[in-house]
Amino acid sequence: MKTTTRWSPAALRGANNEGILGLIVLFLIIGMTAVNPDFFSFGTFFSIIRASVVPMIFALGVLIVIVSGGIDVSFPAIAIFSAYTTVVLMQTSGMDFGVLGVLGVALVLGALLGLINGGLIARFKLPTLIVTLGTQGIFKGVLLAYVGSRYIAELPASMANFSTMDLVSIGDGSTVASLHVLIVPVVILCLLVHIMLRRTMFGRGIYAIGGDTEAARRAGFSVVRIQLALYALVGALAAFGGVLHVTLTRSANPQDLLGTELDIIAAVVLGGASIFGGRGSVLGTVLGVLLIQLINNSLILMGIPSAWQRTAVGLLLVIGVGIQALGARRASKKVIVPRETVVPS
Repeated sequence: MKTTTRWSPAALRGANNEGILGLIVLFLIIGMTAVNPDFFSFGTFFSIIRASVVPMIFALGVLIVIVSGGIDVSFPAIAIFSAYTTVVLMQTSGMDFGVLGVLGVALVLGALLGLINGGLIARFKLPTLIVTLGTQGIFKGVLLAYVGSRYIAELPASMANFSTMDLVSIGDGSTVASLHVLIVPVVILCLLVHIMLRRTMFGRGIYAIGGDTEAARRAGFSVVRIQLALYALVGALAAFGGVLHVTLTRSANPQDLLGTELDIIAAVVLGGASIFGGRGSVLGTVLGVLLIQLINNSLILMGIPSAWQRTAVGLLLVIGVGIQALGARRASKKVIVPRETVVPS
């Protein structure tokens, strides 16, 4: 006997509204193509993908933190601290560590800085927003005071050569649309984070802590260890994003990346991650990052000043959090309280 599966609206919408977000991205592409036919081109597509590479890495780290019930605003400081320090180390030592060496040093620095966040949060049970806001200032101050504050225009040869490597190039001699090879590790990293969150005990522990920390502890999860490992991982992801940023811009500036927290958090929240913790997905985060980049690109093509880009992103963040708050309120009202039963004497 054959059984047929019916596609319900809830299944198409997705657990974290990924289907709705995908439709919004599709409608935005169609609308911008109708306004400006040049929008639908390989050049625009590759430009949006390139602009999404670094935010995508940061968003994966922010996703992990938000799923665990926290907020991290220190990742830009960790990113530029790790990447800039690695470049300075190579310049002062006169050695070129190579691409893998640069990544190795930066990832270690990022993980150590992330452990500082994790230690303060896990050991002392301090609010995540306050801790990461404080460490953001500390990391930035240490970077400018003890590592360097000058703009570095010339990168080591390994990074400079890697910055010009393209995966695909389409077009004639006059106009060429190129897709950078860095899209490959970003896609692989998205898949690895998805598997980690959905298929490992560590990922389940992150969701459990975000849902209810005390319940997760009673269920047998080591909350302190998970939080320490979680923030070390987020620090390493931030460092990876910092190296990609320095590579793509072909320069190292200690003032870069700071102030990008709003866009990244907005992308993750719009991607369906609950600001209250316990919910979120990599697919939704990817769509959220693409949506933010599409909006920024669309506003530029329409000739709207860049200041309005921040306004649009901030408005989207408020709308996303507001929708989540309304949904949580409606869900709490649907909870049925059983009536007391009177046992006859």
